[in-house]
Amino acid sequence: MPNLIILTFIGYYLPGYKAGGAMRTIVNIVDHLGDEFEFKIIAADRDLGDEKPYPGIKVDGWNRVGKADVFYMSPKRRCLRDFRRLFCFTEYDVIYLSSFFSPHFTIKPLVLRRLRLIPDRPVVVAPEGEFSPGAFWLKRFKKRAYLFVAKALGLYRVATWKASSEHEEADIRQWFGRDVPVVVAPDLPPVIHSSDELLPKSGKIEGCLKIIFLSRISRKKNLDGALEMLKGLKGKVKFNIYGPMEDKSYWAECEKIIGGLPKNIKVRYCGSVEHDKVGVVMRDHDLFFLPTLGENFGHVILGALCAGCPILISDQTPWRDLEGKGVGWDLPLDRPEMFREVLQRCVDMNNEEYLKWSEEAREYGLQVTKDDGVVEQNRRLFYKAMGKES
Repeated sequence: MPNLIILTFIGYYLPGYKAGGAMRTIVNIVDHLGDEFEFKIIAADRDLGDEKPYPGIKVDGWNRVGKADVFYMSPKRRCLRDFRRLFCFTEYDVIYLSSFFSPHFTIKPLVLRRLRLIPDRPVVVAPEGEFSPGAFWLKRFKKRAYLFVAKALGLYRVATWKASSEHEEADIRQWFGRDVPVVVAPDLPPVIHSSDELLPKSGKIEGCLKIIFLSRISRKKNLDGALEMLKGLKGKVKFNIYGPMEDKSYWAECEKIIGGLPKNIKVRYCGSVEHDKVGVVMRDHDLFFLPTLGENFGHVILGALCAGCPILISDQTPWRDLEGKGVGWDLPLDRPEMFREVLQRCVDMNNEEYLKWSEEAREYGLQVTKDDGVVEQNRRLFYKAMGKES
């Protein structure tokens, strides 16, 4: 049987690195399944927030990137007419939409499909956590309005939904009903080769804590909440912030909080980090801290674990029971005092205890990357969309 051709729409793709987890999800799917399925990817010709295209690519044309063919679309080509031309002159079996709310890379393809201006093919919609309560709350009135219109027009009729967890399945069914076809297929981890596995960390100093916050600077990631939770900590604390400046007005709010922190807490913004350097940066810190409002998977969380960096996150991600596993903590956002207690515990932790947490985190992270069952669930997703069994 010939390989299925998956025509994938996503806002950003390699060599970009600023857009976060949704892009890593597609990269990992291609790395794991690219020998079995043929992936054709439509994405922007530049990274998040950039004004110029990626260097060395063919804009508005096909490029071979790893195991996929990628069409880098310029802003002037993102109109319905050019999307339709792309559909009509591209062979494919399944349409994969890596967002629910993307105006260009989800809504426009669905409008063309609803108007019957493109060939009728199965569609998979992956909301990537956009229906989680924390994520949906942001710009909720605008999102509710679009949901009402989309459902009235039947844009998502006969679509197969990809949920990364049972929690996301429940979120999808809350908005689209109990009878819509949903396939639970957890986001795939990166392909880790033995030569890529980082060595254990060297350790930490008792009474000191070097924290890393690595994510987009946006309200969903709750950097302001993280900064507020630092107040009252005793000991020497370094808090390094990495990630693209997505929301400058939000960053201005965070700067005000930084200005009010005591002298024993040093905060520094360190800019963006390319994906292949994330592990090295993580390894230079004692704790990864991300009290996010909601994550579909959290590729950066897995990156921290694989680097042997224990994690402190909210309970709004699929990563749960972390303390029981000895790799970190997942805590409720309405209990900030619990975050402070854990932070102080980490400050006070001696090197011997810390190295146990670090090694457990590393082993657990590497174990997750080698779960073949997750690969099979993602393979099944595409066959289910085609009405076939793998």
